[in-house]
Amino acid sequence: MSATTKPFAGTLRVLERNVLVNRRVWLIFFVGILEPILFLFSIGVGVGGLVGKVAGPGGQLVSYRDFVAPGLMATAAMNAAVFDTTIIFLIKLKYWKVFDSMLATPLRPTDVVAGEIAWSVLRGVIYAVFFYVTMLILGVTHSWEAILLVPAAALVSWAFSGAGAAGASFMRSYYDFDFMSVVIIPSFLFSGVFFDLNRYPTWLATIVRVTPLYQGVALMRDLSFGHAGAVSIVHAAYLIALGATGLWIATRRMTSRLTP
Repeated sequence: MSATTKPFAGTLRVLERNVLVNRRVWLIFFVGILEPILFLFSIGVGVGGLVGKVAGPGGQLVSYRDFVAPGLMATAAMNAAVFDTTIIFLIKLKYWKVFDSMLATPLRPTDVVAGEIAWSVLRGVIYAVFFYVTMLILGVTHSWEAILLVPAAALVSWAFSGAGAAGASFMRSYYDFDFMSVVIIPSFLFSGVFFDLNRYPTWLATIVRVTPLYQGVALMRDLSFGHAGAVSIVHAAYLIALGATGLWIATRRMTSRLTP
């Protein structure tokens, strides 16, 4: 029996390939890890000194630094996933022809897509671990439930990895990245990372509540402050479903594009 006929063997081979390649570009990892931490210090600590206390989960007053930290952690997980499954994904597909080389082996399009998504989830988890350690050092977590922040960040990465790969399967050139920016930048600014949705008009708050990043921000903020409950399960289910749907779409699209 060949290795690729075993369950997930092909996925693991693609994941292994990405790990080995990215060992040589550790500086990119360092920048990705450092960026959300700098946001935490500049906005959470700097701006937080001007804002003062804000209403956290359950209505309790918390420092602004503690309020934004879980949202920035969710954003870090999102950015890691989106970077690998959109920009890098398209480059490997169209310009470097990496996927064509992979398919010259016993690997299948399903293995390629699943492996790329697995790698982007792993990248998001690495970013989340470093951010979580920073949160512990600063003392911005307020419950034992905060130990679930890294698994929650993995769900965020999974959701955006699947969605990113699905979107990338429709991209034809660099110009299509503009569509990605139209989605990612508003998500970062309006998904409750920096302030509560109660400050939005009702119609806008309703829209935001059904967006992917808000699900991650709300889930991780509830965990950080010990307010996880039934709604948290809904947030997690949403992220799992989005990632699974994206994987399915990307697999079908890439099978069509890569199979003669």
